[in-house]
Amino acid sequence: MQSSRTKRTVKAPTLVGGSTSQQKTSAEIISEARSSLRILKTQRPFTPKDDQRKLFGSTSSRAHGNRPPSSFSLHARSFEGSDSRPLSGARLSPLDHKPKIPASSSKDEHPTIPKPPLDPIEIKRVSNARARLFKVASQGNLLPDKVNHPEEMIKKLNSDESFSIKSFSHDANKSASSQLNTNMLATWNTKSEEEMLPDRIMEQTSSVSTQNSLESEEAKQDVRLSNDPGSTEDVKQQNRSGSSNGSKLHEGESEEEILYWNMKIQPILDELKPLNSGNSVEHLCKTCYRLHHTLQEGNMLGKMCKRRAVLLKTLYKLVDVGSDQLSVQLAKLILVLKVSGKNLLNVCKLMFKVSRTENNDSLFQNDEILDCLLEVFSFADPLSNIDAFLYFMGTIKFLTGNVLLLKDLLNKGLVESLVQLMKEINDANRTSDTYFCGSGHLLVQVTATLRNLADLPQSRSRFLRTGALLELCVIMEQHINDKDICLNVARIFSKLSGYNDCCLVLSECFSCYQLFLTILHRHQRKQDLVVRVVFILGNMTAKNNKAREELYKQEDSVETLLTLFQIYHDLSVKIKVTSPKMQSERGIIESKSQKLSEVEDVLIKLIRVIANLSINTEVGSALSGNQTCMELLIKVLESNEVDECEELMMNAAATINNLSYYQVKNSAVRARQLHIAELMMKLLLCNSMDAILEGARVFGNLSRSKEIRDFIVQKNVDKFMITLLDAKHQDVCFAACGVLVNLTVDRSKRPILKQDGGIKKLIDCFRDFGPTDWQLASLVCKTFWNYSEKITNAVLCFGEEETGELLELLSTYLDEEIALDVGTNGSDEQLIEHHKVCWESEFVPVAQQLLHRIQCHYSHLEALPYPLLQN
Repeated sequence: MQSSRTKRTVKAPTLVGGSTSQQKTSAEIISEARSSLRILKTQRPFTPKDDQRKLFGSTSSRAHGNRPPSSFSLHARSFEGSDSRPLSGARLSPLDHKPKIPASSSKDEHPTIPKPPLDPIEIKRVSNARARLFKVASQGNLLPDKVNHPEEMIKKLNSDESFSIKSFSHDANKSASSQLNTNMLATWNTKSEEEMLPDRIMEQTSSVSTQNSLESEEAKQDVRLSNDPGSTEDVKQQNRSGSSNGSKLHEGESEEEILYWNMKIQPILDELKPLNSGNSVEHLCKTCYRLHHTLQEGNMLGKMCKRRAVLLKTLYKLVDVGSDQLSVQLAKLILVLKVSGKNLLNVCKLMFKVSRTENNDSLFQNDEILDCLLEVFSFADPLSNIDAFLYFMGTIKFLTGNVLLLKDLLNKGLVESLVQLMKEINDANRTSDTYFCGSGHLLVQVTATLRNLADLPQSRSRFLRTGALLELCVIMEQHINDKDICLNVARIFSKLSGYNDCCLVLSECFSCYQLFLTILHRHQRKQDLVVRVVFILGNMTAKNNKAREELYKQEDSVETLLTLFQIYHDLSVKIKVTSPKMQSERGIIESKSQKLSEVEDVLIKLIRVIANLSINTEVGSALSGNQTCMELLIKVLESNEVDECEELMMNAAATINNLSYYQVKNSAVRARQLHIAELMMKLLLCNSMDAILEGARVFGNLSRSKEIRDFIVQKNVDKFMITLLDAKHQDVCFAACGVLVNLTVDRSKRPILKQDGGIKKLIDCFRDFGPTDWQLASLVCKTFWNYSEKITNAVLCFGEEETGELLELLSTYLDEEIALDVGTNGSDEQLIEHHKVCWESEFVPVAQQLLHRIQCHYSHLEALPYPLLQN
């Protein structure tokens, strides 16, 4: 906390150290900064760490039914065989209708049998379709919920004279015929129905058997090719003439790609396929790693591989293994194949599930995995895949909770990627509200991630370079009713605004002032948000006079701040007077204390904003006449004790000190100055030196009034100030001197310095702190100047020993070479210049006058080692 210096009254025959020029010198500016008003500092609001990793924390304002879940089940069947179809947000309900064979209206009626097509091409097409249908049926994948058994259907058909099932050959494939469903029977051709039915069944059964044998042969041949490098020519020959067993090649696949696949990729996939082969998780992970690098060597990453669907299908099946270690490797592989739609959503969910466990952070501590994660920003459109990006950003958010991963992600350009993502969302929301709701959930994750990144000091340059602060302001403005987003952005700003460079950039974003005031107005009762916004405003107004002006001139700015002041002061009083139901229960008492502490934190930071605003002359003059503001500050001092809430009491006192500096006609301080002086006694009589210092500073300004000077003597405050001179602390001595110099304006009060040993203590301060603090040395000289106004004999005025010591010190300190060398040893050039300016403009003028006066009234002139100073 910076030193405070109050404005003093010096009564003297001539103005000592004054400036006749209207333009302030650098010394006067420096002096004013120390001798009048003070900025206040405070700690950043504390944010407890959430014990559980969830998309939305335990304090989220989102209703559970209106937000995406953090827990879900994920299996291999969740993935789609092809990811070419876009993910639809609509979910279709299952149909209640289940297809059935039309029932006969009577026993004499026969089922309607479709007539054969006349076109031979159509006949061939239908025949092939039947073959495929038989194949699926034989594999058990085409069973309706309710099936009429073939025996029942055959019995029905036998009842018709035009059909004869007795000629059906039972030597046909029984596995195929036993699974014929009613749909198959309905497709039978009736060109010559009684004779053709058995032949048709035999034909379809034969087709199934042939197809199965072809697939088996193809699989065997692939294995032979992968194991026999000498079969290259055979492969080329098959590619030129078509597969020998009639299988279809992948479209656009070159001979080299087929060869690379069969020799390099297929063997690895064969290791991954048999899930029940007893392969350990470590073996599967290593195999996935080999597969990744083999695909990379063959330039088959992304969508370059023609058999990408086969690859993905194999990887999806491994999800059911349920190993977190394997899931990370699978996610990396699936991402480098650049999936989209539902598959992108599911792989993001897969990563999210793994990252929810903090112990799994070590699984991500690998550059390749982090690079694959961040690659999502480059190949996926966030607006078309909002749900996928939601879980993807949830993963990144969790990982940035780990310091090691946080630094790695920062170095890999995470801030830049997130800022670009925010820009895309902001631009889309400016023109349409199509993505507004979904993007809100996503932005909660984005801003929470940036909040973690803001913890690193090295991230500040990236925030500034990318324009992140401006985009965050836009987000806060667009989602001003979303407490989660506003709170995350406020947390980011509260961290960054503690640094001068970031605070300056934020202060120059003039739209943010009204934005912050609007948030305070709309979310008055949302304490965690309010405390951070007022903390940010306090940082912005601490060192930037332009920020004070901008905030003050916003519509209803002071009214908004004072309304909050009233709300939280009333809340603190209500908490204090509300007694716990059972005093014996410690938990209830602790809960009450915590609530009171949180409310007081809001008041501390809110009062700080008012104190910093009052440093500006225009604003300070206006606030010093604001009766409501002064009334609230007085209420804080009345309703609290220093031992219980020291910082709150000190901030209230410091704000009154700043406001009391301005001598305006309608001053609210002057109207209540006696009551304020009584309240300051609370601070002077406490056990905290910091609080005592604040009380002394207020008395320094108030003591310009004759009424307050009388109060000081009546309450023995003068003796207390003299005692403070023994504190051996520059700021405390300066504050005490400020009160004493004003007291010595009254002739009747000057003897108190000598009665209580004040002369000796002032000389000790002069000797101890003079060479390093010329402002304090100057104030001591002004006190002696006022005290010795009607001097006739220096020894009688100061005392013989004190006079000699004072003359020696004045003579020494007025020697430029000695004075400036003692106080600037080892200092930088700026501090040396400041030290010199203070010595020349503040100390020397009053010290020369004081030295001359003492010399003129000293009775032992012959003992002086130096001549008298001439006017």
